[in-house]
Amino acid sequence: MIYCGIDWAERTHDVALVDDSGQLLAKRHITDDAAGYKLLLDLLAEYGDTTENPIPVAIETSRGLLVAVLRQGKRKVFAINPMAASRYRDRHAVSRKKSDPGDALVLANILRTDMHAHRALPNDSDLARAVAVLARAQQDATWNRQTIANQLRSLLREFYPSVLEAVATWSNGLCRSEARELLRLAPTPTRAARLTRTQLEAALKRAGRKRGITAEAERLRDILRADYAHQPPLVEDALGKQMLALLVQLEAACTAADDLAEAVEEAFPQHPDAEIILSFPGLGVQLGARVLAEIGDDKARFADARGLKAYAGSSPVTRASGKKSSITRRWVKNDRLNHAGYLWAFSAITASPGAKAHYRRRRDQHSDWHAAAQRNLFNRMIGQLYCCLQKRELFDEETAFPTELAAAA
Repeated sequence: MIYCGIDWAERTHDVALVDDSGQLLAKRHITDDAAGYKLLLDLLAEYGDTTENPIPVAIETSRGLLVAVLRQGKRKVFAINPMAASRYRDRHAVSRKKSDPGDALVLANILRTDMHAHRALPNDSDLARAVAVLARAQQDATWNRQTIANQLRSLLREFYPSVLEAVATWSNGLCRSEARELLRLAPTPTRAARLTRTQLEAALKRAGRKRGITAEAERLRDILRADYAHQPPLVEDALGKQMLALLVQLEAACTAADDLAEAVEEAFPQHPDAEIILSFPGLGVQLGARVLAEIGDDKARFADARGLKAYAGSSPVTRASGKKSSITRRWVKNDRLNHAGYLWAFSAITASPGAKAHYRRRRDQHSDWHAAAQRNLFNRMIGQLYCCLQKRELFDEETAFPTELAAAA
């Protein structure tokens, strides 16, 4: 058996091959281009790499063109956490020396000694990977949009509180197109106070509003003309220019989030697992795509539902030593899946009578806090999702939350 370790970098990579006894068979320094990838594949083939029996590879990343080249065929690629690799390094040398060829040798020896303790990259389909790219990008764009909106709100509190009161009744607040159009039309409170109803109606129409335009324009005019404290004129104008600069960033973030959401809506329903995922209460297209992006469609990725629950961070972890024992929430987890699970459980409470009853039972009978009860609900529902995906069945409310058992409890 031959094992390969690759210490990757931005421009070059170091490769090491070892056998079962730990003897170094070969080492190479390759470039990060097509010629370097060909040299790597030729080196693996020289030492017995075939389509049916490929050489396993350990590397400290799960992304990039190099990983994509290695994942072709049946080859197992192990993404080793850099922190774990640094601990293995101390087994070979206590002098704390470090080199790129040495790190490649350490990675190869990790597979030689402890390959059973590490998990290979899942064998997801190309469509599942594409959905993962789009869903994660949309999630990042949403977080970025909210970050910029928070910065803009903090700035407006310093000199423009009237506009914050004006958009307080709108969902999504400053991220709405009406709010952005209003700020673009009047970047300072002095200019906002001079806006007429006709100008406000035109701004609402440009933003895409269809109904209640006159009444909304009247409400905005009354708020913007109310009595508020003002910064000195020069300071107010400078703050207005700063606000416009932030507004440009918010416009770009909103456009990116909307475009990526449309791409997710187009790609996710094409996946065979989409119908099953969407059958669960609380999961829509965007949230369902995020769940699929993190769990993938490789049915052999998780040995059982417990593995998926631990990966999602919904199941508790027990710490026991001597006479001391404690059960706490899990901190090492997939943060993206855990965040999607929080939103999923929150929506399922209102979308499913059984989920709501389960949540209330955890709050009333087990004295859980809101977050703990919601996490327990997510733990149960993601286990149900695992079973439905394995059996290719849709969600059934009566099977998931039997009324007889709930009444008995």
